[in-house]
Amino acid sequence: MVQHVGIIGAGQMGNGIAHVFAIAGFDVLLSDTNPEALEKAIAKIKINLHRQVARNSITEEVSQAALDRIKTDISLKGFDKVDLAIEAATEKESVKIAIFKDLCPILKPEAILATNTSSISITRLASTTDRPEKFIGLHFMNPVPVMKLVELIRGIATSEETYQIAEKFIKRIDKISANSEDFPAFIVNRLLLPMINEAIYTLYEGVGSVEAIDKAMRLGANHPMGPLQLADFIGLDTCLSIMQVLYEGLADTKYRPCPLLVKYVEAGWIGQKVGRGFYDYRGDEPIPTR
Repeated sequence: MVQHVGIIGAGQMGNGIAHVFAIAGFDVLLSDTNPEALEKAIAKIKINLHRQVARNSITEEVSQAALDRIKTDISLKGFDKVDLAIEAATEKESVKIAIFKDLCPILKPEAILATNTSSISITRLASTTDRPEKFIGLHFMNPVPVMKLVELIRGIATSEETYQIAEKFIKRIDKISANSEDFPAFIVNRLLLPMINEAIYTLYEGVGSVEAIDKAMRLGANHPMGPLQLADFIGLDTCLSIMQVLYEGLADTKYRPCPLLVKYVEAGWIGQKVGRGFYDYRGDEPIPTR
């Protein structure tokens, strides 16, 4: 039975995953090598819990109990007690593999190891660990406390028992799983990111401005958020990483990352998290940068 959950990476995804497991009654250990990231994560979780209380979706008692269940650490030493370890670090395969190398000797033999990758092969990542049969992909959607879906991806070696355990704890955290085969970018990003990349090409080729493109998709396709605004929300670095995985993994030119996306990432303008992307977020209202 899974009760004690460890999460590596206290960024946008990691703090959201910690939030939903704590609300569901799991004991949570949130780890990050950056103490400041852990402080920001706990502050963000407090804000999100407060919002849920304000909307009457949870009580103040539930909120406080969830917060009390979350412990933080800049090391991995507490992971010897976890039943489930979830890697939620940056979308770079080398970084994830380095984490697994440090983590696997600490985990107890029966512990399940999961990755929140949004695009990288589960089979390939699992092969770098000491427990490929207990390794699984859990792709949470952003923002985690709000979005209901978790893509559940098994690698070639993932056991049926591991898969069934994952289905159970996904239900327990009040999420709905969709099974995806282990192909580049899985289901959601296989469909979503090429659309975002095409929106960037539309901007790059001068077909429309940032404002026009986002307005067209919000009002013309009834999307809640325009594709360029969504790209900023996801992070342009993450968007580029996923497009590169698609392009390299499927060898099809339709997945070639737009040169403008590459240029924005090279400039460090990677979206909301740094204050600039296709919009400038440093003022009272977002202003298009092109």
